[in-house]
Amino acid sequence: QVQLVESGGGLVQAGGSLRLSCTASGRTFSSYAMGWFRQAPGKEREFVAIIRGSGGGIIYYADSVRGRFTISRDNAKNTVFLQMNSLKPEDTAVYYCAATNRVLYGSRWYGVEEYDYWGQGTQVTVSS
Repeated sequence: QVQLVESGGGLVQAGGSLRLSCTASGRTFSSYAMGWFRQAPGKEREFVAIIRGSGGGIIYYADSVRGRFTISRDNAKNTVFLQMNSLKPEDTAVYYCAATNRVLYGSRWYGVEEYDYWGQGTQVTVSS
């Protein structure tokens, strides 16, 4: 069982930055792929970024955030981060941390249904 707790959300003006953190319980954190997803009002939850566990920490980003967001992890602290720069109003959403230890390939890495553990979410609001 893995429990995830996010922090770092808030209100920021367009062009600003925020750093989200997600701390996980459990002793096998390093083997889990960790992801960030987001859900805006009236929309489905969508993939933002993931960083794989074993296998070299390979990273994937959604096209909408590539070049502006950076995902990283500190296995010694059981924590994954999402540095968000050049924020836009369309980045406004509840951001969720997620974890999986499934063996995934290709586009399955982006699927909400492939992640078994979720945090409670943290609100990010970007004003124009």
